[in-house]
Amino acid sequence: MKLLNKIKSIAIGSFDGIHLGHQALIAQAEAIVIIERNSGYLTPGYKRSCYTDKICCFYHFDKIKGLTPEAFVARLLEDFPLLERIIVGYDFHFGKEKRGDAALLQTLFDGEIRVVEQVCYEGIPVHSRTIKAYLREGRMKMANALLGRSYQIEGEVIPGQGLGKKSFVPTLNLAVDHYQLPLEGVYATRTRLDDVWHDSVSFVGNRITTGGSFAVETHILDQEIYEEHSSVSLLFVDLLRINKKFDSFEALKMQIEEDIKRAKELLG
Repeated sequence: MKLLNKIKSIAIGSFDGIHLGHQALIAQAEAIVIIERNSGYLTPGYKRSCYTDKICCFYHFDKIKGLTPEAFVARLLEDFPLLERIIVGYDFHFGKEKRGDAALLQTLFDGEIRVVEQVCYEGIPVHSRTIKAYLREGRMKMANALLGRSYQIEGEVIPGQGLGKKSFVPTLNLAVDHYQLPLEGVYATRTRLDDVWHDSVSFVGNRITTGGSFAVETHILDQEIYEEHSSVSLLFVDLLRINKKFDSFEALKMQIEEDIKRAKELLG
């Protein structure tokens, strides 16, 4: 709390993804107040703090949703007693039933209120919902452009079918929670193992040729033998192809070889 007591400027929002629009707010503040909802995210929970060097303070939505606008501002002033400036987005609302907006905030707070206008990329408004839509369509280049970085997810390594190493290529199978996953398909990716990033090709979707189970799995292009890894990060660079059913294992194997070739060319 001593550290928080010294903060004079904050940016407030959900900051899901820390995209280009969020960065415009964050750049003007000493710390950011993140409204946490615990639902499907581009960047869930504390992972947001990995994409900024600013202090991150979390307010859980369930704890503050019943506060009136006046009570919400009082809470801010209690947590940040030296507060002089609040930075919000043009569409910011707060308090019970979203009754508060930037104009009301200015009447309740004696300091400066800065409102950041809508940020666009090539004429496209930057919103988390827009990025999620691009991900669901497999349009990674646009999603990454609006994020200002390659989309990243993390997952715990789990046992797979065992078919990859025996019949196709060895993969790491991941259990992924809370992230918005992209369109089912095969992607050129980069995979982090023990803080080292490797070029890789990854699959997201139902294994419709080999049993139908859902999987997120990655094949490392420069490493044949895997050691034990508990957690893995994936960066999605671009979509290679959408998921489809093959008539035989041999046809699938040939396609995987082509996927690897294309991924190497794209990541090279």
